[in-house]
Amino acid sequence: MPRVTLSFDNGPTPGITDHVLDVLKAYEVRTTFFVTGKQMRLPEARALAQRAHAEGHWIGSHSMTHGQPLGQRDDAEAVDHEIGDMERLLGPLVHEARLFRPNGRGQIGPHLLSPQARDYLIAHRGTVVLWTHIPRDRGVPADTWVADAQRATAECEWPLLVLHDRPSGHALPAGSMSYLSRYLEWAQSSGVEIAQDFPDDCVPIRRGKICMALEPYVQAT
Repeated sequence: MPRVTLSFDNGPTPGITDHVLDVLKAYEVRTTFFVTGKQMRLPEARALAQRAHAEGHWIGSHSMTHGQPLGQRDDAEAVDHEIGDMERLLGPLVHEARLFRPNGRGQIGPHLLSPQARDYLIAHRGTVVLWTHIPRDRGVPADTWVADAQRATAECEWPLLVLHDRPSGHALPAGSMSYLSRYLEWAQSSGVEIAQDFPDDCVPIRRGKICMALEPYVQAT
């Protein structure tokens, strides 16, 4: 059976994440929300993360500031702030595997992690979660990402997709995520299993253990 894993980055966002959670619940789908510190400091956004956690979704870190990729920074203080402070902010919402998705600005490469970030994640038994495809859910007609996600799902044996529960510039109440039900309906009617776990080739570090060569993801010294 074909399989896909969905994840959501850059939230939680009131008015969008709550819609996403309603749709996921209706389709009995569980996923992972990679949240940012700048959102989690907002009480309404934190409440949405708490709801997601209570409904069986996993909560991962997408860094404190979602700023410059860690591979482009070489100071240990930045690593402790972006990863450590973010984990402390999450508190009881932290997944037992300490899920962390580095900010890559849409691209995978050595800019994702610095050597200090790599060492920190290994020492603190972190899990790095990358991705297979990012559907174009911003800056285009609001439903265009659905066909993009369908293609990625059909072309890959087990893709890990990144969607965004953030403002997308569209006037619809939930922005591009207003069309999430269209994608889920297609996936389930097409016999696609929507999994919550991650394909191995998207997890270079799992619970502090190196699972594959890290050179493609870590800036050389």
